[in-house]
Amino acid sequence: MTNKRLVLAYSGGLDTSVAVKWIQEEWGYEVVALAVDVGQEPHADAAYWNAIKQRALSAGAIEARVVDAREEYASRYVANAIKANALYEGKYPLVSSLSRPVITRHLVAAARDVNADAVAHGCTGKGNDQVRFEVSLRTLAPDLEVLAPVRVWGFSRADSIAYAKRFGIPITASLEKPYSVDENIVGRAVECGAMEDPWNAPPDDIYERTSAVSDAPKGILECVIGFERGTPVTLDGVPTPLHLMLPELDAMIGAYGFGRVDMVENRRVGIKSREVYECPGALALILAHADLESITLERDVMREKSRLETRWAETVYDGLWYSPLREAFDAFIESTQKHVTGEVRLQLQPGQCVVVGRRAERGLYDYRLATYESDDAFRHEDAAGFVRLWGLSVETWSKRQRVEEPAVPAPNRIS
Repeated sequence: MTNKRLVLAYSGGLDTSVAVKWIQEEWGYEVVALAVDVGQEPHADAAYWNAIKQRALSAGAIEARVVDAREEYASRYVANAIKANALYEGKYPLVSSLSRPVITRHLVAAARDVNADAVAHGCTGKGNDQVRFEVSLRTLAPDLEVLAPVRVWGFSRADSIAYAKRFGIPITASLEKPYSVDENIVGRAVECGAMEDPWNAPPDDIYERTSAVSDAPKGILECVIGFERGTPVTLDGVPTPLHLMLPELDAMIGAYGFGRVDMVENRRVGIKSREVYECPGALALILAHADLESITLERDVMREKSRLETRWAETVYDGLWYSPLREAFDAFIESTQKHVTGEVRLQLQPGQCVVVGRRAERGLYDYRLATYESDDAFRHEDAAGFVRLWGLSVETWSKRQRVEEPAVPAPNRIS
C-alpha cells in the first residue's frame, strides 16, 4: 500500500516544525516540507536555509526543499502593490498577504512534483492566512485536499513547545518571547504577547528593521528613487532590482526610526487584532510612487485610481489575489502607469521620511502655467467665464429653491 503524501508550507518556526511530526503521528502522512524564500531573512545565506531544511528533517520530514522566490515575489507581486499604492486601512503595506499567493503557487508545484495527495499550512483558525492559503489553493488546485493541523490540535504555545521537546524537534521559540512574527522583503509583522492588550506600548525588543528615533543619526540624508512605468528601478542613480532595493532601503531608512506602524486592524474573520509592523523601505517606496503620480497622472484618472487603491488592498488582504477582480484592478492600474517614469528625492531625518523633490520627463506640471512671474502663460481673462458657468447650477438652485436660514441673533455686548 502506498503511503499518503503531503506537502507542508514550512516556515521553520514552532508551529510548522511541530506540524511535521504531528501530521505523521495523527494523520499518517509522509511529509515533504517546502520553505519558500520571500526574503524572511534579508541576509540569509546557504547555511541558514540548510539549517531550516535540517530542522524539518529532524522533525520527521521525508524531504525538505527550499525555493528562492525573492525576485519573482518582488517583480510580480510587490511591484503591483507599489503601483497600487496599497496600504490596508490606509496604514500599512500588505506584508503577509502579498507573499501568500507566491508561496501557494510553489506549494502546488511541489505537490504535483511529488505526487502528493494533500497540502497543509500552519495557520490558526482566527487568522487571515488560512483564508489566503486555502482560497488560493482552491483556485489553483481544487483537487488537492487542504489540511490545517493548528486549527484542530488544540495546543497552546506551551503545549507546542512541550510537544517539540518530547519528540526532540529542534526549535528556537520560548515562553520568554511569545511573539508571533511573519516577515519578508516587504517588512515584519509582529503580534501576541504584551501587545494583545492594545493599551500596552509595543516592547522594545520586537523591532529589528527600525531604530528608536532617539538612536537615529542626527544629520539629514537624502536618497533618490527612480521609477520606470511605476516600478522602482534605481536607487541614487544605480540600477537596483526591487528584491535587492527593499533590504537596502530598510537599512538606510529604518536607521532613522521611520517605518513603524502600530494599529488595531479588522481581520477577514471578523475580529479586531492589534498588530505592529516594520516596513521602512516599502512605506518609502509607496510614498515616493504616489508623489510621482501627482505630476504624471491626469486629474480624474488620479482620483479614480485613488478610489480603487483601497479596494485593491482589501482584495489582496482578503486572500483574493487569484481572482478576476484583482486582475481587473491590475489591468486598470497598469494602464495608468505608462508615464509614471521619473525620480523622487526623499529626505531622511530622525523619525521622518518626506518627499522634497520630484521630476518626470513627461510630467503634467507646466511651469509656465503654474508660475506667477512675468513668463506666466495662463489666460487669466478666461477665468471669469469659467467661474460663472461652473457656479451656474448652484446659482439657479439658490434663486429658485434655497430656503433662507434664520438670521443669527447678534450676541449680547458686555460693556
